[in-house]
Amino acid sequence: MTSTERSIAAAEAHSAHNYHPLPVVVASAEGAWMTDVEGRRYLDMLAGYSALNFGHGNRRLIDAAKAQLERVTLTSRAFHHERFADFCTQLAELCGMETVLPMNTGAEAVETAVKTARKWGYQVKGVPDGQAKIVVARNNFHGRTTTIVSFSTDSEARADFGPYTPGFEIVPYGDLTALEAAVTDNTVAVLLEPVQGEAGVLVPPAGYFSGVRELTRERNVLFIADEIQSGLGRTGRTFACEHEDVVPDMYILGKALGGGVVPVSAVVSSQEVLGVFRPGEHGSTFGGNPLACAVALEVIAMLRTGEYQQRATELGDHLHAELGLLVGGGAVEAVRGRGLWAGVDIDPSHGTGRQISEKLMDQGVLVKDTHGSTIRIAPPLVISKEDLDWGLDRLRAVLQG
Repeated sequence: MTSTERSIAAAEAHSAHNYHPLPVVVASAEGAWMTDVEGRRYLDMLAGYSALNFGHGNRRLIDAAKAQLERVTLTSRAFHHERFADFCTQLAELCGMETVLPMNTGAEAVETAVKTARKWGYQVKGVPDGQAKIVVARNNFHGRTTTIVSFSTDSEARADFGPYTPGFEIVPYGDLTALEAAVTDNTVAVLLEPVQGEAGVLVPPAGYFSGVRELTRERNVLFIADEIQSGLGRTGRTFACEHEDVVPDMYILGKALGGGVVPVSAVVSSQEVLGVFRPGEHGSTFGGNPLACAVALEVIAMLRTGEYQQRATELGDHLHAELGLLVGGGAVEAVRGRGLWAGVDIDPSHGTGRQISEKLMDQGVLVKDTHGSTIRIAPPLVISKEDLDWGLDRLRAVLQG
């Protein structure tokens, strides 16, 4: 057996089968490239679902982590630590908000946002106890906890995990009329992804989010933007909501906030909203730990330069122009996306998304399929134009083969 085969066999024997990874075993990575245990190199065109926006082994982030590792990595929130105040202050400023509640994973941050919205609804809006409703969109992906899968429409994510948490109303994504009809006096929040990544990189119709913002403001409902995948540079803006000049009541952040080094997530909002919490009502042992804060502070500093947003804009324009040429040629049915992020619908006659992903892997390019016939392209924002074109050439070769 090869090293790859031995590693995969051991993983299959001793790990739960909750993922179906491509048969590659990564040993090292730098920038937009990964090397497997056999020494083969691959162009990473997935970037950890946006967790690796700044590339593998980014020197600024690694140095920040190393420096903090030598000092203190965890205090729990039982004590203050010297990186916490700077992290909260600078992240709030980046978001144009006032208050930060740090967690670890994206799903934890979504759960935190749900709890916040309900508590705000009862204490501030005056919704009767136990009657709070949150409106979400069909085909959403906000995580995999029992509460979150309760408002998923993906049967694979939801089936066999009931009983399900009540309190959610599901409407079609991008349909402002349906959203307006779903909002009642007991609605405390509307929770949406500015771009639905897991659904296939779905971008809503122009004007949708500005309409959502107007509606929620008129009805005294919190507008919560899940920017875990779309935020922090991926779409060419710091936040995808900025494409419509919209500022939500609350951002949910994760993935790239930890730079692909450590898990870091956060809910960012106003003092009025996050001020509903009192000591003991919500928390996390690792949330806002010194190591996480040190890395996230460096991420914030990098985003302040605007360099990564600009790269995502310029390379994203190039990416979509090149992918657009594939539509109508028989192999690609549609292309969607924003910035350096695209969903490519493959004609089923050319194979499933999984099959295309495996063929691309054989050509040295790593992507991931979703929903049967779609592949997602989201390379690190540090990728060079030459490497991006190399990857696109391999995609064309696979589709024409």
